Amino acid sequence: MTDEKLRLVQALIEAMPDLTLGQLHWIQRVVEVFGTDHRYTVTESDIFDETVLRNFGDAMRVHHSFSAEPFSKDKFEYVLVEVFKISGRKAVLAPKGHPGHDVTIDGVKISLKTQADKGIKEHLLWVSKFMELGKGQWSNKPAQLEGLRQQFFEHMKSYDRILSLRSLQKGPRWKYELVEIPKKLLALASSGILEMKLDSKQTPKPGYCYVSDADGHKLFDLYFDGGTERKLQIKNLRKDLCRVHAIWEFLIPQK
Repeated sequence: MTDEKLRLVQALIEAMPDLTLGQLHWIQRVVEVFGTDHRYTVTESDIFDETVLRNFGDAMRVHHSFSAEPFSKDKFEYVLVEVFKISGRKAVLAPKGHPGHDVTIDGVKISLKTQADKGIKEHLLWVSKFMELGKGQWSNKPAQLEGLRQQFFEHMKSYDRILSLRSLQKGPRWKYELVEIPKKLLALASSGILEMKLDSKQTPKPGYCYVSDADGHKLFDLYFDGGTERKLQIKNLRKDLCRVHAIWEFLIPQK
């Protein structure tokens, strides 16, 4: 046992007698969850090492000790920074409401996404809100999609990497994965085919940018979500073109 671990154990032992019965109950619940079956896998990541992998997975298990809802984006941001700090690495949250990156890890600016929709497909990624599209001309003219696509390219200049935490399987046996979406892949949207859905009842009219490779195989779609949403979605993004950094699988016992 390291000196730091011994110090924490002693501090917990000393604090236990002063805790209420309810507080002891919650601690006991977490300890019970930590003793259940789990498997964490890091897959040749240059971001996550074994220690960060384990600490992040354990934080997700603490969350699911008290919640049946998937990890949210704000928890993802906060916990990611904390686990890197525990490992002695430099990690900083971006200011609240910042339109670009969400965290900075070892000097690298990272945009974070989450995916936990009921119809999630393991081999296709969906980012329901990649960015807001509140600026620029957008009504019912197909040519205006050019400007919206340019907003997308400008937005990507404000961070270095994009990570998506995906909840592939819900409890009691949870499965999460961390996938990096390459910026170079998204940059291929510059040659994508733009189409505005003029028959839509939304105002402004929604539109697509269909992105395929040289052989016509679909890579992904940009969806310019009109109406009151005015946001950019990424749909049908092939996971085989992305990089999986880590996988977490664990059981949360039912009460």
